[in-house]
Amino acid sequence: MRLFVAVRPPDRLMAALARLARPERPGVRWTGRHEWHVTLRFLGEVDDPVPVAAALDAAPLAACQAVLGPRVATLGRQVVCVPVAGLDRLAAAVEAATGAFGRPPGDRPFRGHLTLARVRRGSAARLAGEAFADRFPVTDVRLVRSRTFSDGPRYEDVHVRPLGPSSAL
Repeated sequence: MRLFVAVRPPDRLMAALARLARPERPGVRWTGRHEWHVTLRFLGEVDDPVPVAAALDAAPLAACQAVLGPRVATLGRQVVCVPVAGLDRLAAAVEAATGAFGRPPGDRPFRGHLTLARVRRGSAARLAGEAFADRFPVTDVRLVRSRTFSDGPRYEDVHVRPLGPSSAL
């Protein structure tokens, strides 16, 4: 099964994200509330999620603060997103705990973001720039199963790992 480890924003933040402008444009697929998350590590295909969940449970993962914004931005030419800071240490700890599973971790630095749209034609930059800033305490990480369908992905939490205390909250 296809897995990733992610942080999911709270409902109040999801409601604020839903109020952002979402203009209809050819070649643009806006993501929905059920898709909004920040991926800490993409594992890809994994036969059994149980050892991954056990590795997450055994890891020293601390709560932290996710900081969104200050505005809608782009990631490359095809992703419209809200940048998310404050998760670098958590992402590194998740990678260390799960490095033996799935795809080998990449050597690119972690770039926290919450995807709002994918653009097939043209530049995503035309959809960026709207102000959006918020923050939320991150108190758990989720091992998520991803399944792809013609109308978009479906995500299912396989395991939720509560995070330990942190003085940074």
